[in-house]
Amino acid sequence: MTSIRFDFRSDTVTRPSAAMRQAMVEAEVGDDVFGDDPTVKQLELRMAAMLGKDAALFVPSGTQSNLLALMSHCGRGDEFIAGQDAHCYRHEAGGAAVLGSIQPQPIEHQADGTMNLDAIEAAIKADDHHYATTRVIALENTFGGKVLPVSYMGQVADIAQRHDLGLHLDGARAFNACVALGMDIAAFAAPFDSVSICLSKGLGAPVGSVLVGRQDLIDTARRHRKMLGGGMRQSGILAAAGLYALDHNIDRLAEDHRRARTLAAGLAAYPALTVTMPDTNIVFVDADAALGQRFTAFLGRHGVGITGLYGNQRWVTHLDVDDEAVESALTQVGAFFDAEAGSAFVG
Repeated sequence: MTSIRFDFRSDTVTRPSAAMRQAMVEAEVGDDVFGDDPTVKQLELRMAAMLGKDAALFVPSGTQSNLLALMSHCGRGDEFIAGQDAHCYRHEAGGAAVLGSIQPQPIEHQADGTMNLDAIEAAIKADDHHYATTRVIALENTFGGKVLPVSYMGQVADIAQRHDLGLHLDGARAFNACVALGMDIAAFAAPFDSVSICLSKGLGAPVGSVLVGRQDLIDTARRHRKMLGGGMRQSGILAAAGLYALDHNIDRLAEDHRRARTLAAGLAAYPALTVTMPDTNIVFVDADAALGQRFTAFLGRHGVGITGLYGNQRWVTHLDVDDEAVESALTQVGAFFDAEAGSAFVG
């Protein structure tokens, strides 16, 4: 099996730098379930302050962070509204329904990744015992690497306020959105009652997410975290990596965005590929299914890791992908299409 030399599969594949590892080694720790791990406390206070919220909770994963948010907004038999392709609806194993007894109400996405505002409002259930009670609307930004408009988030917030609903943001890559917009994270997060921030994607920490929001929601989430087995003990070792990431790895996200644009431009040079130009660090590529399968397999044999299925590919740049990696990957792309042209000529 060919080892991956240039890994574009996801920004979750990053490895902690030597300096981040040293911060982890030196972390002061306690027992976070007892509430006395000082480094976890520091991370939670830092994140709450950065986002302008009351409190924060350090958790093992973004999936658990979203689930805790939904369980804090909703009770058994309640409902959340989210996009048809939203991570918290489609890619988290049905946890809200299975573990929270919360009914999802998915809404189709429009071409730009938003949901139609009228469709959102129409999906809110009347106060009728025949229906699940709608409690919260969940948005995701970035969504598939796209930065959804801040004005759109404000419009959804207006709907939530009119109907006395909570508003949650799956902000796994919210810092990518803020860097792309040149916007402060507190202003970006202002409309939301709860926000999930991932530390182990573009920020480069090995483990962890933080749920940030209103004090009552975070208090409830802390109890649910214990119930779900997410209470960690000397987790300051992991929180220290998150603190290092906040200090060193936010502004540099702009480099990932620049490299994604370079990668997209290089891929778009081939007429057989349809490339979506990125807002941030994720590039989507479409091709004929048969060609796409050959293309993905060729890249894998030559040490370029991507995610791909049925002709669709996703390339993600991150702090372990430098300019040389982008150039080397594009060299292999060229080699593939040279080989395809040669095969066609011989045929």
